[in-house]
Amino acid sequence: MKNIVTVLGKISGEQLGFCQCHEHLLISKGKSYQVNPVLFMDEVDKSTEEVTSYRAAGGCSLVDAQPVGCGRMAEGLVSISKETGVHIIASTGFHKLSFYPEKHWIFGKSREQMREIFRQELLEGMYVDADQKEPEQRIPNRAGQIKTALDTEGLTERYRTLFLAAADAAKETGAPVMIHVENGTDPRELLGLLLKEGVRAEQMIFCHMDRACKELSWHEEVASTGAYLEYDTIGRFKYHSDEREIEIIRHMCSQGYEDRLLFSLDTTRARLASYGGSLGLVYLIDSFLPKMAAAGIPEEKAEQMIRRNSAKAFAWK
Repeated sequence: MKNIVTVLGKISGEQLGFCQCHEHLLISKGKSYQVNPVLFMDEVDKSTEEVTSYRAAGGCSLVDAQPVGCGRMAEGLVSISKETGVHIIASTGFHKLSFYPEKHWIFGKSREQMREIFRQELLEGMYVDADQKEPEQRIPNRAGQIKTALDTEGLTERYRTLFLAAADAAKETGAPVMIHVENGTDPRELLGLLLKEGVRAEQMIFCHMDRACKELSWHEEVASTGAYLEYDTIGRFKYHSDEREIEIIRHMCSQGYEDRLLFSLDTTRARLASYGGSLGLVYLIDSFLPKMAAAGIPEEKAEQMIRRNSAKAFAWK
């Protein structure tokens, strides 16, 4: 297995340990905040406190899913990792276009130009000045995955260009591709496009499938290719209960797909305890895993899903 790239350098899959695979530790105030005020956590001390609690509960690693040019605070992520000892995988890539101001550079760059930005962030270091202007200033700390987003308008010309750029960078580097799936979208068309472009199925991580796609046959179809599904509707009761979440997990295990599942909480300001939120990063460890055990999910399958799958999913291929 190849290495995993964290903000402090390469690690092995064994070092990754318990990993929540889609979180947001820091987001600066910008267009995302205007769309949804909970998408704003810019106090490094508070986020460090949150990750310290996660480490004490048994967490070893986290994936921060905020991409370049969209409020990502790369230097803050480096600081948190150094302070807490928790491995952090940062993201390059792109988010929903509604999260960018009207004249943002992401709307005008070509496929080749976007591929080069992603490639540089993966191989050379992350940009720290790209929210309001063209990216120029980099730190040596690298992104470890390509975050992408499928929104309700589907594969428009602009989204197609961005996804193709992400595919190019993924093929060149071997980095994993994380795909935000919006409620009401069908990820299967995008899956087909990325496979056609030469991205390996095991490089892809489809997020939010547990709340975005109610048809479990779609989950099975995506997982059957070798792609990963990241479930994070845990403790998010406006969508469904934890009991329903466990039903989805049990179904996928019954079909033999426990080796394709990843877990997380997809935290925001409203859910991080250090910002006065409702749950905290420790909820998955302290509350949800015991619910899985009580529901009869075997320890071996739980271990597969919470440790071994992430070590494979985030290793560069």
